[in-house]
Amino acid sequence: MIFNEADELAELLKGIFPVYLLIALPLFIIISPVCPVTASHEFPVYRMQQYDLHGVPHGCRSAPVNLEARSLSSWSTGRHCVVARMQDISADQFREIRAKAGALLVALPRDLSTLTDKQKQDLIQLEKGMLYQEVFIPVYFAVWTPELQTILDDVAHSKLTDEKAGTAAQALLHSVSANGYQIVINTNKASPRIDVNIASIQGKLSGYGVEDKLPTIAIVAHYDSFGIAPELAFGAESNGSGVVLLLELVRLFANLYASSSTFARANLLFLLSGGGKLNYQGSKKWLEDNLDAVDGSLLQDASFVICLDSIAQKGTLNVHVSKPPKEGSAAANFLKELETASENKAKVEMIHKKINLKEEVLAWEHERYSIRRLPAFTLSSIRSHKDPTRGTILDVKKNLNMDALMQNARIVAQALSSHIYNISTPMSAFSEDMGVEEESMRILLDFLASQPRAAQLLAEKNNALVSSLHDIMSRYLKDVKVTYQVADKRDPEFVFYDVSKSTVNVYSVKPAVFDLFLHSRLLSTLG
Repeated sequence: MIFNEADELAELLKGIFPVYLLIALPLFIIISPVCPVTASHEFPVYRMQQYDLHGVPHGCRSAPVNLEARSLSSWSTGRHCVVARMQDISADQFREIRAKAGALLVALPRDLSTLTDKQKQDLIQLEKGMLYQEVFIPVYFAVWTPELQTILDDVAHSKLTDEKAGTAAQALLHSVSANGYQIVINTNKASPRIDVNIASIQGKLSGYGVEDKLPTIAIVAHYDSFGIAPELAFGAESNGSGVVLLLELVRLFANLYASSSTFARANLLFLLSGGGKLNYQGSKKWLEDNLDAVDGSLLQDASFVICLDSIAQKGTLNVHVSKPPKEGSAAANFLKELETASENKAKVEMIHKKINLKEEVLAWEHERYSIRRLPAFTLSSIRSHKDPTRGTILDVKKNLNMDALMQNARIVAQALSSHIYNISTPMSAFSEDMGVEEESMRILLDFLASQPRAAQLLAEKNNALVSSLHDIMSRYLKDVKVTYQVADKRDPEFVFYDVSKSTVNVYSVKPAVFDLFLHSRLLSTLG
């Protein structure tokens, strides 16, 4: 019995094995990748922004992906993940992809610092267009690598473009012979976070005399950044430059206040506010804590508030105000001293814009203070609050003008010293070794711009960046403390979501029609 079954198996193999050698095996050899390792690739990817502000959803609302890769010219349905270079996508194409495709994987430019001004403007406008609409498909960004470029080239030249086939037979042949890619991002559905804290760090230098009787000046800069993807928002200029300038002023005036000969009769308050890119939530909380407190605070009688925002460009130093300061007021006098300090280095220009409470977000941080009837203004190199460079992933350290930041730091330091000490000669309060230090500013900028600082990435308590900023301020200031804003559970002003980055697996695959073709071919041969 056993021997009979063995003979039958041998006869079967005699019939099938030659067919396998002649047909199936060559087919598998042809379709297999040259190297098995190249059959799959793995890259880190960064998801598009997703947050809610004042109940309004923003950004990407989906996360998992398991779709066939297609190029900008060959995708057609919701079963496709469009894979393309960022510089190749137009605003119109994105709107169509957002409405009809299944997902979008965007490859960033190889080197952001080598883009032409025209290319930068195009990409910044694309970012702006993507952010100002709700997107229901998953959108991810990947840093350029040679392997990713190979995939982009393969997808762009793939024969899977059925529409270009002349006949049905040609389309079938293309589908059978083509190689494709499957884009897989295994991640959970993005969910609202419940552990959200927006931190702000404050400290002060008390002037010589009775603290409550002295004039007080507040200096504010928000430390968070913004861009199309939180993990890619390094914010070198917006607002790394503002933070660096504030911390340099902290160092300079702490040294002056440490000496009896240069101990000024004025209080200085310093605030690094969180949530600046989310309608200045940190300043809002700070104002509530200081102005609505029963025991009062120095901020209640502040002479004026200086907000520093994106201040690393040469040319014009813009003073944004909601209400021009009255002639002879402390704020008006400081602005005159600012013009004197700038001399021929920069043009100081006042830009008056009324507060528009109907807008979802305020234009500038000083508006938070102006609403509470405090004299306030924002110093910025940027002329318009609508300038898209205030929130872009192209805002990296390589693109920042360090010379301009140094120049503006000297102007502000000179004007502030002239105002506090009531002196006419700029910088006469500073000795040569106590002036603005380029090295210290470069170190601070390297520290800030080397890591993404989107608000949702800094939202846990005891965040490393917040702790570092707290330590820096504690070296020079008194009463340094961190305050936190937590979203209201019933009616949250802001909501963050928990998927900001993941890993994409890109598999080299044959289309499903190839399996059907191979199966039918084997059956017909065996038949």
